Amino acid sequence: MEKLIAKNPTARHNYAIENTLEAGIVLTGTEIKSIRNGKVNLKDTYVNIKNGEVFIYGMHISPYEFGNIFNKDPLRTRKLLLNKREIDKLYGMIKQKGISLVPISMYMKGNKVKIEVGIGKGKKLYDKREDMAKKDAEMKIKRALKN
Repeated sequence: MEKLIAKNPTARHNYAIENTLEAGIVLTGTEIKSIRNGKVNLKDTYVNIKNGEVFIYGMHISPYEFGNIFNKDPLRTRKLLLNKREIDKLYGMIKQKGISLVPISMYMKGNKVKIEVGIGKGKKLYDKREDMAKKDAEMKIKRALKN
C-alpha cells in the first residue's frame, strides 16, 4: 500500500520525463515524523551523483515541533539509496547532453519512505506552451461532450 506524501509540481512541467525509478532515502527520526505529518516540499529539488553516491538537494522537511535538539537542518543534502548498477546506469545517462534527474514524488511504501526519481530532458518554452495548449483543448472537448 502506497500513501502519497508530496509531489513535485514543476517536474512534469519543466521536464519531459522518459523513465522513472524508485529510491529509498536516508532520514533521521524527527524527519520521518515530519514527513508522516506531510510537512515536506519538493518544489525546487534536484538529484545529482557525487563520488558514486546519489544525493537529493533542496528538499525542505520542516522541523518536527516536538523534536527540539534532535531536529536537523530542513534543507540539508540527503542521500538516496540505489544499488551500484542503477547508479552506474544513471551516471551514464546524466553525462548525455540535456538529461537530468528530477524527484517527482515522495510516498510511504509500508513503513519506508520512497522517492520516485524521473530521468528526463528539460523542455523548451515552446514545448511547455504546446503542452498547455493540448491540455486546454482536451478540457474544451470534455466540457463540450459533457454538455
